[in-house]
Amino acid sequence: MSSVELAGTEVGIGPERMRRVVFASIIGSMIEWYDFTIYGTATALVFNKVFFPTLTPLIGTLVAVSSYGVGFLARPLGGAIFGHLGDRLGRKKTLVATVILMGVGTFLVGCLPTYEQIGVAAPILLIILRLLQGIGIGGEWGGAVLLMVENAHPKRRGLFGSLVQIGAPFGVLVSILVFNIVSGSMSNDAFLSWGWRLPFLLSLALVFVGLWIRLKVTETPIFERFQSKVEASRTPFMEVVTQHPRMVVTAIGLKVSEISWAIIGSVFSIAYVTDKLHLPRGTALHAVQIAAFLQMVITPLYGWMSDRLGRRPMYIGACLFSMAYAFPMFWLMDMSTSGAITLAVAIAIGVGQGVMFGVGATYMSELFHTGIRYTGASLGFQVGAALSGGFTPLIVTSLFSATGNATWAISLYLITLAMITLVAALSAPETAHKPLS
Repeated sequence: MSSVELAGTEVGIGPERMRRVVFASIIGSMIEWYDFTIYGTATALVFNKVFFPTLTPLIGTLVAVSSYGVGFLARPLGGAIFGHLGDRLGRKKTLVATVILMGVGTFLVGCLPTYEQIGVAAPILLIILRLLQGIGIGGEWGGAVLLMVENAHPKRRGLFGSLVQIGAPFGVLVSILVFNIVSGSMSNDAFLSWGWRLPFLLSLALVFVGLWIRLKVTETPIFERFQSKVEASRTPFMEVVTQHPRMVVTAIGLKVSEISWAIIGSVFSIAYVTDKLHLPRGTALHAVQIAAFLQMVITPLYGWMSDRLGRRPMYIGACLFSMAYAFPMFWLMDMSTSGAITLAVAIAIGVGQGVMFGVGATYMSELFHTGIRYTGASLGFQVGAALSGGFTPLIVTSLFSATGNATWAISLYLITLAMITLVAALSAPETAHKPLS
């Protein structure tokens, strides 16, 4: 009997239904992260030239990177809004709304006039649409994770929770692949003029795919049983922040190091390789592509390991690794060879981010009870992402400039965030195999 069949059977749902849940969660998550990642890629390659052309190259890059961070800052709002709806109305309904919000917002970015066409209104509209993206993914993550975790057998929750997370590298992989195809098939002038829009416009087709898949899934048995026996909290958000503040703070701490590695590995590395090392953008894009593929393959292994070793030891080990790798990553990149750059980025994303990312979905979900799980897990994940992911692009770009394009300050920054996550992991309870209800 396969692991999918085992999980589906032992929690009272058939294997076919469990497969549908797995497919819906992974593909839906992939679509959301495709939308989110193409913005980050365009930030590193296009937006400073198209939407902020009157600024100096450095300031234009800083402003473009800040617009990327706006999406992270909006994610807690999405987590609060859709967490409230998900804990009161159910997980499935929110997932339909978030895929529409995210996809339409991304499609409209591809339709935006440039600064040369409508002036300052262009970057303003860009930031508004980025806010919509952030709200959408802020609500998306919690629902997709709970759809898996609440359907999984207790001894397989780490594995199934990690399967949701492979949607992120899958989305990164597809977005980078699309950007590679588009940018490689035309001149640089054509790409900057109109070619960059194509990956954004493709999002509309992905929205219909996501809707078709998600409308076929049903509510989780745990939430249905909870609804039948207990009156749902009228204000899940207030219950989480007033009655469970320690768990919220712990979940936030568990997130800050992981997301910083995602930013450094998949966004800053592109700008570093092209602007500092003066290598072709294809070198950086290929490195991120390979790293995303590695993460997609290896993430379920981390979830499986957490079912055997526990969530807490996995996090502690990942934090120690992050501290040790903060300097060697840039030493590898500075070798300026395609192989060394690929290795540096692959380790950063596949291990630096990968372990915590693969284990974190299940871990944060297990910290909260059923009635507030969507809100609690979403707030921890999204506030941590906002604090670290929202400010990391601006901080590392500023540190890079202030130190004369040196990377030692960025490495120290990564070590500091790893220490924060280590404290959170040491203070968190072990949750593996404990009943969700």
